[in-house]
Amino acid sequence: MATETCPSPKLHTRLRLWEFADRYLFEPADGLADLYLSVNRTNGAMSLVEELPQRGPSTNPKVQIVFGVIGVLKLAVGSYFLVITDRDCVGSHLGHAIFKVTGLKVLPCNKSSSASSDEQKKMEAEFSDLLYAAERTIGLYFSYDANLTVTSQRLHDLGAEFKSLPLWRQAEPRFLWNGYLLEPLIENKRTRMWRRGADPEGYAANFVESEQIMQSKGFTASYVQIRGSMPFLWEQIVDLTYKPSFDIVRVEEAPRVLERHFNDLQKKYGAVVAVDLVNTHGGEGRLYERYAKSIEPILSEDIRFVHFDFHRICGHIHFERLSQLYDQIEDYLKKHRYFLLGDKGEKLEQQTGTVRTNCVDCLDRTNVTQSMVGRKILESQLQRIGVLGANDTISNYPDFDAHYKVLWANHGDAISTQYSGTPALKGDFVRYGKRTTQGILNDLWNALARYYLNNFADGTKQDAMDLLQGHYVSSVSRDMAAPSKSNASVRLAFALVLGAFMLMMMSLKQARNDARHLLLSLLWAGLCIAITRYVKTNGRKFTNRPRFYLSRH
Repeated sequence: MATETCPSPKLHTRLRLWEFADRYLFEPADGLADLYLSVNRTNGAMSLVEELPQRGPSTNPKVQIVFGVIGVLKLAVGSYFLVITDRDCVGSHLGHAIFKVTGLKVLPCNKSSSASSDEQKKMEAEFSDLLYAAERTIGLYFSYDANLTVTSQRLHDLGAEFKSLPLWRQAEPRFLWNGYLLEPLIENKRTRMWRRGADPEGYAANFVESEQIMQSKGFTASYVQIRGSMPFLWEQIVDLTYKPSFDIVRVEEAPRVLERHFNDLQKKYGAVVAVDLVNTHGGEGRLYERYAKSIEPILSEDIRFVHFDFHRICGHIHFERLSQLYDQIEDYLKKHRYFLLGDKGEKLEQQTGTVRTNCVDCLDRTNVTQSMVGRKILESQLQRIGVLGANDTISNYPDFDAHYKVLWANHGDAISTQYSGTPALKGDFVRYGKRTTQGILNDLWNALARYYLNNFADGTKQDAMDLLQGHYVSSVSRDMAAPSKSNASVRLAFALVLGAFMLMMMSLKQARNDARHLLLSLLWAGLCIAITRYVKTNGRKFTNRPRFYLSRH
């Protein structure tokens, strides 16, 4: 059907960045342009200019190609522009290229910082370090042409007029990772252990919307499922133990927070079946009991709750027993269907509900479970359009089956690496359909890596994410709070323990000849034990804590 709307303006895919002494200038390098973006290096002020400045031996600006401006971060003594210096094409979405950010550059605009207090400049130096930590953040994807933040069904329902808007106006704010950084341009216009549960408004940590899209024989089909932390107030603060204890916060507020969360999900997705995969006993059991009790008042035909003790039923190798979970939700999946467009673009099916899956991290058990749900839905879609027979399954086609498993394994690894710093555990089952010795060994290594990252690296990473997304803002128009600092060093403690242990061993060797060395070895052993007990008792002081983190207590 013909429409009067204009297509959405195209974004430039390559920009020539000129670094003059007094300004940065962005020149489109993929075609002619009438205007160029000029940024003042003293105060970050932006303007559009019609021509490039004169260049000569005295100016000699540096120049390089960049692939986009992520946005602007405004701090107390200046602004910082973030630009993409490198990218990888990782695939396509409905014919549009999808890129991953592989290189970032920070352009400071703070030459007037001499007017700021020493304290402010010190804090800004710390914030600058976080910006460089953000450069190493993985999992930042973007497209110049496609809206990656909105599902296929919603994009279809919104129509041509909506699609004619600029991409930033089309975007779903929940999934626009640089939304805060874009604000100054428009106006010119959660890590693993440190983000758990939900906030008082019902927004869950580690919330991920996954859309599986299939095209075949002129048909386009999709299915959306979601994951997110258990939606009430709880914490799990790292303290050097392998599995820190869970702390349910403000128990009396749990039903209200959970109700807000599910009301929001219903507005966006329709009916919801909540699949909880945590253990029935122990610390996870307390979370399960709180979840089950808090959700009970709002259970209805459109909100269902299914608990499936993944570890008890499936153990570490029998993941085929997930069929027991599928039997419990099969009727729901068939009732709420999936999205399907015919070869003429007409809507044949509509998805009217989704599956919300969680474990503790919403990573490993959740990945395995979501891949099972996605497989069942895809089989239904392929049967619907005649690619598969009525009783046919994907597993009957080994090549396609293998590629499908890799797709979901890579999906799980990408989410896990961004959230925990390592690929997903249990990924060999998703990738190969069975547990393998190598996969179990990989899980052991990744578990140890997660322990290290959780305790000694993720605090800085969380600060970088919060700063980029505007969760902690220090600008000239807002009050500045000093970041908290740890007053202990795990490296020092480790060095003291190691030194005492070595002196103890040396004394023991000499004890044969001199009894006094036996007494010394006992003293050194006592020092080892005392330092170890102190570190264990005060574990939270020795971890890499986010400096902007505030406990919910």
